[in-house]
Amino acid sequence: MKILSIDTSTKTFSLAVSDGEEILRSRNIKITRVLSSSIIPSIHQILKKAGIALSQLDGFAVGLGPGSFTSLRVGLSTIKAFALATGKPVVGIPSLDVLALNVLERDALIGTLCDARRNLVYACFYEKKNGVLKRKSDYLLTSLGDVLARVKEETILIGDGIKLYRDEIELLNAKAGDRGRGKNLLQVTEEKCWYPRAKCLALLAREKFQAKKFDDAASLVPLYLYPEDCQVRNAGK
Repeated sequence: MKILSIDTSTKTFSLAVSDGEEILRSRNIKITRVLSSSIIPSIHQILKKAGIALSQLDGFAVGLGPGSFTSLRVGLSTIKAFALATGKPVVGIPSLDVLALNVLERDALIGTLCDARRNLVYACFYEKKNGVLKRKSDYLLTSLGDVLARVKEETILIGDGIKLYRDEIELLNAKAGDRGRGKNLLQVTEEKCWYPRAKCLALLAREKFQAKKFDDAASLVPLYLYPEDCQVRNAGK
C-alpha cells in the first residue's frame, strides 16, 4: 500500500512516501518562499527518490490543520487535485494528532501547544498507552491559561508554543514543586519535534486505509478553528 503523505500546517512542509509500514522517503522543508510554487516540484522529487511514479500510488494523506490558512489551503488543494485526477482514495487527518505521535514514550499524557497568534494556542490532549494514541479533548483554540488549568497530572507538551510560553511553563512547574511534587508537572519536548511529521501522518493514514475509512476528495476541508471572517482577513494580508 503506497501512500504519499504531506502536512503544510506549520512553517515546515513535511512529506513522506510509504509502502505499508515502511517509510521509503521522508523530507522536512522549511517554508521560506511561496509554497504554491515549490510544492509540486518537491512532491515529484521525493517520488522520484522513492522510485515510485504518481500513477503507482495507492492513495494520499494530508494533514488538515489547524494552522496557517494559506499553507493549509495549498497543501490540501494539491492532494485533492492528485486524488481526483488519479481516482485514488484520500484521507485527511488533524495535524495535532500527527504532532502528538512525535512523543516517543509508549505511555504518557500529551498536550499539543501550537502558536495560533493573537495570544492564543491550538491545543489538544491525548493519552498514549502501549504506544496507542487516544484523543482526550476537543481540538481547542484557546488561551495558554486555559491549557495550563486543564493539566492535573504529569503531561508532556509538544509544539512551537513551548518557545513562546516557556516562562509560564517553568512557573507552573515551580508552583507544583512548592506543593511537594517530586517531578515537573509539565515536561517539554525538543524543538526538532515541534512540527507534524509526514512519516507520523503516514502511520495514521495506513490505519484508515486498512479500515477503508476514506474521505471524499471533493468535499474535504481544512480544520479551521478561527471564525470564518478571521480566515478571510488573514488570507488577504
